[in-house]
Amino acid sequence: MPGATLPHVRDHNSALVLDLVRRGGAISRVELAAQSGLTAQAITKIVNRLLADGLVTEAGRVGSTGGKPRTLLRLDPGARYAVGVHLDRDDTTVVLTDLTARKVIRRHVPHGMTSGPSGTLDRIGGEVRAVLADIADATRLVGVGIACPGPLDHTTGVLHRVTGLPAWDGFALGAAAADRLGVPVTVDKDTNAAAIGETLSSPDTPATFAYLYHGQGIGAGLVLGGRVYRGRRTNAGEFGHQVIDLNGPPCRCGNRGCLEALCRAALDAGDPARAAQLVGVAAANLVHLLDVDHIVLGGPVVLAAAEQYTREVTTTINALLPEPDWQRVTVTLAADRTDTIATGAAALALAPLFNTSTSDDGADRAA
Repeated sequence: MPGATLPHVRDHNSALVLDLVRRGGAISRVELAAQSGLTAQAITKIVNRLLADGLVTEAGRVGSTGGKPRTLLRLDPGARYAVGVHLDRDDTTVVLTDLTARKVIRRHVPHGMTSGPSGTLDRIGGEVRAVLADIADATRLVGVGIACPGPLDHTTGVLHRVTGLPAWDGFALGAAAADRLGVPVTVDKDTNAAAIGETLSSPDTPATFAYLYHGQGIGAGLVLGGRVYRGRRTNAGEFGHQVIDLNGPPCRCGNRGCLEALCRAALDAGDPARAAQLVGVAAANLVHLLDVDHIVLGGPVVLAAAEQYTREVTTTINALLPEPDWQRVTVTLAADRTDTIATGAAALALAPLFNTSTSDDGADRAA
């Protein structure tokens, strides 16, 4: 599967302009110059290259307060595509998105990481090829993003001691998948991809929030000031392995009393309300630590009892905050209840086009 070659978009200024077009929806050259700080001449050259590459297109004209009408520019959604893979323990979801990260095709298979690296890579390869079958020109594929449970190193694509999956410890998923697929591959934690997917699905999402995922594991995606925070080792958000009870049940990670182990015990006992309360306790800790005021809940455990889960988490957080009226926290459900992570993974593959790839501090722009 040949990948697209985009020599004109790899320089900083072109990516900056392309990102401004993406964010603006429909924007003029004059506005691009004003927002980018580039000269009108530089904007003209860059826009001409983007038009030639087919990444942007002219979208009519708008009146001006003086002079001739301005021509608006917008992204051409079908100019490029990306594939997002949500690789979970027991199942895999693959989506194809256009240049705007809008979902075009979706495939789901009931097999995941438990089958081991080799079998899983074979399956991913087959599913990626299947979603690409409907694209007339496969060279428009920018790359593939894979989102999976951590801990992992986002910069190298290497997994580290994924709880309950020892076969993946130290596995270079990014390099192996890129070699298998023949396209650039970006690997990130599922919760980071979920946070990115949430900003795409719900543009009104605040610039600072936490995405709490409760499925086969529990994790958090942190968006601080409009950027995904990954930490120095790109492994922030191991929310499920904070110790809540030193004398609690053993966790698959090797510790005792982790949030994930306590929630699993509650769910095994048929008490989802207790699991939600425990997540609320951990969420209150997060509020104390980072002063976030918006929390998004997602994942199959949440969605199986969405109203109850939201109510219990909200009530628990408010009960544990010393001044709940001042430290008001909103708790909402994920906007896209099925494919947030897969869509966010596709956005990871698109990020280099818009100069939103990982910076030295381990943070990405969320959308």
